Amino acid sequence: MIDSSRETKAYLVGGGIASLAAAAFLIRDGEFPGENIHVLEELPLAGGSLDGRGAAEQGYVTRGGRMLEDEAYTCLWNLLETIPTLDDPDRTVRQEILAFNEQWPTDAKARLIDRDHRILDASQLGLDTRDRMELARLLALPESVIGPRRIDEFFSEHFFATNFWAMWRTTFAFQNWHSAIELKRYFLRFVQEFPRIHTLSGVRRTRLNQYDSIVRPLVRWLTERGVRFEHGVTVRDVDFTEDRGIRRAKRLHLDRDGRPETLELADPDLAFITLGSMTADAAYGSDDTVAELVRDKRDGGWALWETLSRKAPDFGRPAVFNGNIAEAAWQSFTLTMRSPALLKRIEEFSGNAPGTGALMTFKDSPWLMSVVVPRPPHFEGQPEDVLTLWGYGLFIDTPGEHTGKAMAESTGREILDELLGQLGFDDIADEVRATTTVTTVMMPYITSQFVRRGVHDRPLVIPHGARNFAFLGQFVEIPEDVVFTVEYSVRGAMHAVYRLLGLDNPIPPVYHALSDPKTAFQALKTAFG
Repeated sequence: MIDSSRETKAYLVGGGIASLAAAAFLIRDGEFPGENIHVLEELPLAGGSLDGRGAAEQGYVTRGGRMLEDEAYTCLWNLLETIPTLDDPDRTVRQEILAFNEQWPTDAKARLIDRDHRILDASQLGLDTRDRMELARLLALPESVIGPRRIDEFFSEHFFATNFWAMWRTTFAFQNWHSAIELKRYFLRFVQEFPRIHTLSGVRRTRLNQYDSIVRPLVRWLTERGVRFEHGVTVRDVDFTEDRGIRRAKRLHLDRDGRPETLELADPDLAFITLGSMTADAAYGSDDTVAELVRDKRDGGWALWETLSRKAPDFGRPAVFNGNIAEAAWQSFTLTMRSPALLKRIEEFSGNAPGTGALMTFKDSPWLMSVVVPRPPHFEGQPEDVLTLWGYGLFIDTPGEHTGKAMAESTGREILDELLGQLGFDDIADEVRATTTVTTVMMPYITSQFVRRGVHDRPLVIPHGARNFAFLGQFVEIPEDVVFTVEYSVRGAMHAVYRLLGLDNPIPPVYHALSDPKTAFQALKTAFG
């Protein structure tokens, strides 16, 4: 057991949600002195991939948005139940989310749209007997048998043309070439969504974007308890010692504002090290510029893991995840609108008021484009007469139907033109173009955690023999849980803190919908009935 006394220090490498959660669990559950916790972050803001920024004049942007879920997100809710909101100290972030979703429940009425601008009956999943047999086979196979095989090795062409796959893949951002193991985990983790995949009524959203609604309250709570946020700090390497199978982190090598430093760790000190980054080298475009697809690892988001992986065979293999940008990249975009014309038309077309719909996917779009309209305001300080919309495309190299250009080669205005064409809103196109700012984001590694992998490609949260260090983030191995979720990062942080401190606190189990007879019956009836 680690002694969390006044002399013991904890160093958290990276300022993403995993590190923030670990810091909170250290204080809340481990009674760790906040002033002894150091968050070492290269960027000027904490939050990692949970971002949200901009202004009405220049335009707002989020790289992505996490759709939360009641049943499956047990560790995240455990964390947010004790974090007050920014504007009401008597209300927790969890309570705010519950209240917001009760007021604006999700019930998508236009989940799929075809090339003729018609809303499809998405409740008709389109699965045939062979599709169901293939689905059952994947669910039945153990991960050791599935191995590093692709999704499209388990399903026929008919399955990939179904409404079910169009909705499932765009909800969770799967490509046909991604890991079949990860898809199986998602099926098991979210099987409760089968009966409501066409409405996404199980989705829970934050009141504002997740930076404003989750990160900022969490950072304030930590700061009030003395946690030291040290920005402009890049950890380059970690030295470890090993003695009779016991491994310790002994030294951090870092750059602070460009100057090298060495930080010695005493035996009781702790190191929580975030590995990799799904938003590394994200590049931005504008109305008139194209977001660059960065291929040469400029921001260093992977460098630390690459260095550490050479020190021990069980520290993972980052090259598996960052070695094929073509299979991991996609592009998102945020519209900042100073006219209500587009959102009014979308509301009339879809039957959903802003904030009550979900992803609208253009099933026949060459880019497989999807958009969602949040409830305004979506950003802190957003004026009432300024509105936003977020979207993304899974196929960035295919020529657009209306622009003839690949998404990866398109400016913000060209992406807006493609969207208007998919909607068939030619009559308001001029007004929308004149009153809308488009910010695009190209992310080379955004689905890198879904790539085909072997059993040892991701390290354990607590490697064998580790006494004072743990690995965090989306690229550690947590059996049965699903990556590309905030829950995964928070669960890993909880596991790391409780194990290193020797706490007996129970970790909420991974949710298994099939263990609940009623939920299992409804899900299986939908998929196999």
